[in-house]
Amino acid sequence: MEWNITVSTNRSAGSRDLSRYPFSVFSVLILTLLAMLVIATFLWNVLVLVTILRVRTFHRVPHNLVASMAISDVMVAALVMPLSLVHELNGRRWKLGRVLCQIWISFDVLCCTASIWNVTAIALDRYWSITRHLEYTLKTRKKISNIMIGMTWVLSAVISLSPLFGWGETYTEFHEECQVSQEPSYTIFSTFGAFYLPLCVVLFVYWKIYKAAKFRIGSRKTNTITPMPEVVEVKEASHQPQMVFTVRHATVTFQTDGDTWREQKEKKAALMVGILIGVFVLCWIPFFITELINPLCSCDIPPIWKSIFLWLGYSNSFFNPLIYTAFNKNYNNAFRNLFSRQR
Repeated sequence: MEWNITVSTNRSAGSRDLSRYPFSVFSVLILTLLAMLVIATFLWNVLVLVTILRVRTFHRVPHNLVASMAISDVMVAALVMPLSLVHELNGRRWKLGRVLCQIWISFDVLCCTASIWNVTAIALDRYWSITRHLEYTLKTRKKISNIMIGMTWVLSAVISLSPLFGWGETYTEFHEECQVSQEPSYTIFSTFGAFYLPLCVVLFVYWKIYKAAKFRIGSRKTNTITPMPEVVEVKEASHQPQMVFTVRHATVTFQTDGDTWREQKEKKAALMVGILIGVFVLCWIPFFITELINPLCSCDIPPIWKSIFLWLGYSNSFFNPLIYTAFNKNYNNAFRNLFSRQR
């Protein structure tokens, strides 16, 4: 009888252990896709960085902004996403200790915030180059872009390092939880600084770009010099032999049959910024809405949805270089040359 109780107890304990790791075919497939996303994000952003380093024409603005964005996205793929994948494998329980938890969360907030603000900086650069192309010279553009890159990383560092100086707690040993500080004041500061403020900036910028493009299209009308219908006669003084000059006016029309080179470039830049902003909003807004609401209302959001929203946000680091290079022929040519040389 005692043996039967022991066996049944061991079986129940074993079932509890197995229930922690329900590796079904579906979960294995999901984890495989996430691992592929990590590798693809890392390789694609490294390719962009290598291209910028090897091609001399890319050693200027706006490619320094693209390089800054690629660096932040490489760091997301190399330092944040792998540990997040381990976190998912352990059933969202953190078993790697307090120190590594603090390092992981700090890099998570730093890299993701920098990636978001780099998208904002690229949108601002495109806006100024379209609407103020005469005064937004190469020298001014370089200076402003360097300032934006510096501010991006400083602000990201301030937001990410604040919990290390006592603004909330990231690790709970009893529950084996490792997450961004849930202190309400820090939640408001971090979410607004990392997402809601840049979201307002990029939406305002794209609205202004759309208005500028609409105004330019509306102002492109046919410029015509219309003649006077009558014939103009020019006569000499009456005491001289009369000489009459007849001038028939011709119609002079200035017509542009297609878009100019600058207008085509501006349209392409506006489209690229629109897609970049659209993907950025779709990827990050579910995560930051739940991140803001959860500590303030003490809502119990299911862990599966937390994972979905988090990895949807991480995927933005994969889409960023994909979108930017797709609208730039120079990158496509540089990629071909890079691979052809290696062969």
